Amino acid sequence: MPSLSLQPPRCRFPKALRPLAGGVPGRAGPSPLHRAAIILAFLLVAAPALAAVGRPEDRLRDPALESRAQEIGRELRCMVCQNQSIEDSDADLARDLRRIVRERVAAGDDNAAVMRFIHDRYGDFVLLRPPFTPVTALLWAMPLIALGGGLAAILLRRRRPGASGIEPAPLTEAERRRLAELERGNGA
Repeated sequence: MPSLSLQPPRCRFPKALRPLAGGVPGRAGPSPLHRAAIILAFLLVAAPALAAVGRPEDRLRDPALESRAQEIGRELRCMVCQNQSIEDSDADLARDLRRIVRERVAAGDDNAAVMRFIHDRYGDFVLLRPPFTPVTALLWAMPLIALGGGLAAILLRRRRPGASGIEPAPLTEAERRRLAELERGNGA
């Protein structure tokens, strides 16, 4: 008669996954820090699926119109999140803007008319790609200004000899002797 084991069967993980499963020799299981890392990694991988924004009842029934509304929404900035489109944000203001976009699309407005409608009410800031105007020129030029300023600072710093402004003190007679010994190889 075969002997019965009361221990649960050991699960075999591939070698690459053993550290994640707590398969470190001499340890009973993953540490709390290890578990937290596993959970964080799972959440980062699952974030796009968990971030599906919008309620099904807010979506347009016609897939073509819904696709147009989503395309427009990806061009509009959520003014609460500031670095997400209204399609990616779950803020209340983004939800309201998504509804307005869908209402305008359902009413028959073309993409430009919907963008103009939102832009007229919220200004350039609502656009993820604001137009190049005298008002936004500094915004568009800032990366070039910052790069140019950094390069100028580096070049000015390199051109000046003794940029620190402090000249080294001359060597004393004892330091000169020690240096001469080191150069000859005698002063290890």
